[in-house]
Order: sequence, then C-alpha cells, then structure tokens
Amino acid sequence: MGQCKGYYKQEGLDVTIDAGNGSAGTVNRVASGTYDMGFADISAMIEFLANNPNIPGSRLQAVYMVYDATPAAVFALKKSGIRKPADLVGKKMGAPVFDAGRKTFPIFTKANGLDASKFTWQSMDPPLRETLLAKGDVDAITGFYFTSLLNLNARGVKDEDVVVLKYPDYGVNLYGNAIMANPKFIAENPEAITKFLRAFTRGMRDAIADQDAAIKCVKERDALIDEALEKRRLKLAIDSVIATPEFRSNGIGAVNKLRLENNLAQVVDAFGLKVTPNPDQIFNSSFLPAKSERMVFAK
Repeated sequence: MGQCKGYYKQEGLDVTIDAGNGSAGTVNRVASGTYDMGFADISAMIEFLANNPNIPGSRLQAVYMVYDATPAAVFALKKSGIRKPADLVGKKMGAPVFDAGRKTFPIFTKANGLDASKFTWQSMDPPLRETLLAKGDVDAITGFYFTSLLNLNARGVKDEDVVVLKYPDYGVNLYGNAIMANPKFIAENPEAITKFLRAFTRGMRDAIADQDAAIKCVKERDALIDEALEKRRLKLAIDSVIATPEFRSNGIGAVNKLRLENNLAQVVDAFGLKVTPNPDQIFNSSFLPAKSERMVFAK
C-alpha cells in the first residue's frame, strides 16, 4: 500500500514496481543492476551468492525480512491416505525443478527423519503442478501455501479435501522472502533504501489493518484480479508467514543472526553448494526503521 497511499513520494522517492517471474529471476535482475531492489526468497539469494562469488553482484544483500517463515508446503489429496511426512515415502512427488519447496525438501525430510533419496520426482511447468495433483498423476506436490492451495481451489478441489504439510509446522525453521538490494545501489544510495523501507513498513501496517483497502490498491494496478481470491491470499500470507510470534513480539523486518546462520548452513547442504557465503554479508540491518515503527500489529 506504500505506493497506493503515496508514502514513497512523501519520502521523496520515485518508485516503479514491476511484476517478477520467480525468486531466481528476481535475484539475478537485482544482482545485475537491472533493478535496484527486489523481493525474493532468501534461499534463492544464498544460492546465487554461493554460485557467483566473484561477480560484481556477489555482494547483493537482503535488507528487510518480509516472510518470517518459509511459505513452502507439501500438498496431497486426502483420498491418497497421506496425512504426515512419513506417508510420503514411496509416493510420486511433483514440482518445477526450481520450486523453493522442492529445493528445500531435503531440509524437510531431514527434520522428519526421512531419507530424501527415497523420493521420486516428476518435473513440470508451474501452471501444471496443481492440475497434475488434482488429476492424480502425482501423489503430492510442493508449493507456496497461499499459492498452491488457491490454485487447487480454482481446479475444483475444496479445502477439506486437501492435506497441507506446511514446512514450519514440521520442523523447518527457514526464513522466506525478503527485500534485497543491489550492492552498487547500497553503496551509492543508502538514504534511499532507508526511506524506502520506512515507507514500505507504513504500507505493511495499513495492509494488515485494512485488508480490503489493500486489495483495492492492487485492483488499481490490475483491474482483472479477482478481489475475493486475492483477499484470501493476503489473509493466508499474513496469518502464516508474517503475523508470527517473532514479528509480533519484535517487529517486522529484522532477523535473528543465529537463526539466519543456521538457515545458511541448511541451504548450503540441501542445495549441494560448493561455497558457503559469508553469513555477515547475507543480511544488512542498518537500513531498518526503528523497532517502534516496525511494530505493525495491533495489540
């Protein structure tokens, strides 16, 4: 809502917001300088930093955590008999090869005492993922909670017929999506980042307090959206990965250093990365608004 309410302009910023096409693409565009800032999964950023340690964009940094928990989840139909992680053993899993849930699935299996090598995967393009599950061509899929659930609904599958194994509910303590900034932009325009995050936080406070108004702002940008669907998506996102006990207690946007270091180690292991990025370079907290400003949830 920061754009809709003019908060960026009030900070003296001329902000343009473009749609992305997945975390990996966003990370690459920000690292290359095509965009100054972006919104993407921090695990994808870690993977990029590990695989590109010597390029100019290799000092790309996250500056604001938006999803305190990963939205990744496993989805299955109740009629499959799958109810818990152990029930997935021997089943056919489906997801695009770059899906965040699929790439971090070894962390999910390790947290639940399962052998990741015992699973078989079918790859597909993102639009086919939920269709193949609904048709029974795969036994389970990975995807973001508030995306795949609504996509299944759109294919005629009711909530009560779906089993959702959300990663955070099953021992996976990964951070999710963050705002990240290009290293050149960080060096040359630190004040702009501070102002942007201050305006963004105001917008988040408004969106959480008045979700109907937030969706109306989205409608102004894209008149073709289904308002009821997008309102439900927003509510699911807030409830599952933003309004967490940590963010409620300590404010949105910040990270716990030890937890982030654990995240880094898990991602390096799960992705089979040959280089471990410097944990001190992953997240730059110097641009965050004061904690009092980041307490965006009503008491």
